[in-house]
Amino acid sequence: MQVMKWSVIALAVAAGTTQIAMASDQSESKGFVEDSSLSLLARSMYYNRDARNGAQRNFVNGKRVGYSEEWGGSARAIFESGFTQGTVGVGVNAYAGTLFQLDTGTGRRGVGMFPENEGKDLTIANAAIKARISNTVLTYGSQMPSLPVLAYDDGRLLPETFEGTMITSTEIEGLELNAGRFTAQNAMNQSGGDSASLKSIDVAGGSYAFSDDFSAALYWSDLEDRYERKYANLNYNLALAEEQSLGFDFNIYKSDYDRQFGGGDNTIWSLATKYTLGAHGFIFAHQRNTGDRGFDYGVGDGGGSIFVANSFLSDFNLEDQRSWQASYELDMATFGVPGLSLKTAYIWSDNIATGAGDDGKEHEFFNQVKYVVQDGAAKDLSFRLRSSVLRSNSEVGTDTNEVRAYIEYPLSVL
Repeated sequence: MQVMKWSVIALAVAAGTTQIAMASDQSESKGFVEDSSLSLLARSMYYNRDARNGAQRNFVNGKRVGYSEEWGGSARAIFESGFTQGTVGVGVNAYAGTLFQLDTGTGRRGVGMFPENEGKDLTIANAAIKARISNTVLTYGSQMPSLPVLAYDDGRLLPETFEGTMITSTEIEGLELNAGRFTAQNAMNQSGGDSASLKSIDVAGGSYAFSDDFSAALYWSDLEDRYERKYANLNYNLALAEEQSLGFDFNIYKSDYDRQFGGGDNTIWSLATKYTLGAHGFIFAHQRNTGDRGFDYGVGDGGGSIFVANSFLSDFNLEDQRSWQASYELDMATFGVPGLSLKTAYIWSDNIATGAGDDGKEHEFFNQVKYVVQDGAAKDLSFRLRSSVLRSNSEVGTDTNEVRAYIEYPLSVL
């Protein structure tokens, strides 16, 4: 199985050896300052999570509470320099962010937006240095990786960051290779260098676009004292007619957990099919877990490191869990409202392993509406509202209602 997996990358390399470009990114560098960019983002977020039927799911000030409500704002700046000219170019990246509380009572905390020490504000700043030869970049320092096995979470006011080294190479057209080692993870609501207590995580892999419509990816990671993980993806888009297409997306993770983390193994996979008809999108997906336990993630590998179809409020990633999704998407530009989009989804599942057997069930109803201003002084200002209603039987978890609202204004300065 492992030989078959890695043969995809070997095929990609063989297919791409004739596509190596004569000019490289480094040879076309304009300079440290000339290629620099500075982007700003202001965000306001409201988050309400309500455990139903008297359930208590959060721990605040020594008490169990079932209702959480937090509202805050943040601002961040990301600077990315260009590379100096020459055979080896060098540069720097820098990030600074601040968050502040707008309204949250002590008894209503519990969704992770603010520092756990009851502080209301937080400021963070960090940086990385980078070097480039041809189309290969080595980065050391604070980073926001977005790989299937190591992905930062940006679901609150400020993003997670990781400290370490990453090499990214795009020497062959369509092929991207990544390898890295990270030794610290900073949570979204903390400013410490390693607030998540990461020992180390090693990652390697790559993705290859065989054509505009077909791509594949393979990744591996080793999270110290937790697990070894492998990931694969196949994505294919088939054009049917004018404004019609059929897309397929397959994802699979295989995890082997260390003895000190409970041992056992898990395989989780999903297959999603999307039929697009003009402004309409219809998605059907199936996801399944097998093995001795569920799929664990979020500590050491980032809160975004679950690239599967049925990941909403629930990730449907419990032991032996099977889930199905039916969802609908609508782009209102066709109807004269550019920038407005809607999504609704229903996910249902069964076969969850519980103490009483494989009779656990869970289902979720998800809705989201988003609007992005298209022009004028407020161009790119966005408003997003999402809600979830999650229900399960008592052996599985807590019934939960959740609402999240975001207002974001990005600005490109350089």
